[in-house]
Amino acid sequence: MDYAAEILKGSPRALARVITWLENEDERAAACMEKLYPHTGNAHIIGITGSPGAGKSSVTNKLTQAFRHQGLTVGIVAVDPTSPFTGGALLGDRVRMNDLATDKGVFIRSMATRGFLGGLIQAMSSVIKVMDASGKDVVIIETVGVGQDEVDIVRVADTTCLVLVPGYGDIIQSMKAGVMEIADIYVINKYDNPGADQLYAEVSHRVNQDTLIKHSKDETRAWTPPVTKTVAIDPDGVRELVEAIQTHQRHLEQRGDLLEMRKERIREETFQMIHYELFRVLKNKLSENSRMENLVEAIIANQENPYHAMHKMIAEFIRMPTNK
Repeated sequence: MDYAAEILKGSPRALARVITWLENEDERAAACMEKLYPHTGNAHIIGITGSPGAGKSSVTNKLTQAFRHQGLTVGIVAVDPTSPFTGGALLGDRVRMNDLATDKGVFIRSMATRGFLGGLIQAMSSVIKVMDASGKDVVIIETVGVGQDEVDIVRVADTTCLVLVPGYGDIIQSMKAGVMEIADIYVINKYDNPGADQLYAEVSHRVNQDTLIKHSKDETRAWTPPVTKTVAIDPDGVRELVEAIQTHQRHLEQRGDLLEMRKERIREETFQMIHYELFRVLKNKLSENSRMENLVEAIIANQENPYHAMHKMIAEFIRMPTNK
């Protein structure tokens, strides 16, 4: 089967297979990605992040239903904790989206973090590109529950939504740096719960303060992150969030910021791909004939040091001059 051609036709089976190859670092994925890449860059990528229990899956579910009512196709990557037994995703997020499973305009994939911090996985950018190439209008990335400094979602999303909830200590969280600084849209979920108005007021105050500081340093910065209210269990509970997301998308397109963001993303992804491939090649080479083990023994015996060995091996494998 020509999996790339099938993905371009919208085949969910081919899409699932290539994503599995990407997760498992299968060499067949690279050939598919080369064919698919010219067909990427059309989907709007939305990141949904926040602390565990904030209702990210419920928000993702309702957002998807709203986009489908607009006639848009949606790809979802739900990043789950890793099973300690199989290494796979625990599938908790996907189970909560069962009502979307029969919709042919929606493709859902649960993926395990596999030890990567930041709420995402190593292959995320490639997985997004595969969904994009398959014709999805919107790709939603729901991160695993994240903490203050795990903010990798901003590296892949066009619009990042931070979900906060009353009663989970998020009023205190809102006063801290880290994850609060990456949001394009703040989402106060479970707004029917006690304490929601207080959280809304606190976050709004924080956003206004940050906006004044940022605008004073950069007059061209025109986007002020809105604070939206959602009740994800309500059929119409995410309308305000949908409007905010689409307003942000138009803002990025009109100002040319979307193009600049994607240029920077391509630059970073390309460096990461080169870094990862060089690491893989060197690791395989060093595994031959117990070379790495012999090198470790030489370092322990003070017959070699790791800094000199590093320069020597780079010169040998990549043919660069040693750094004297």
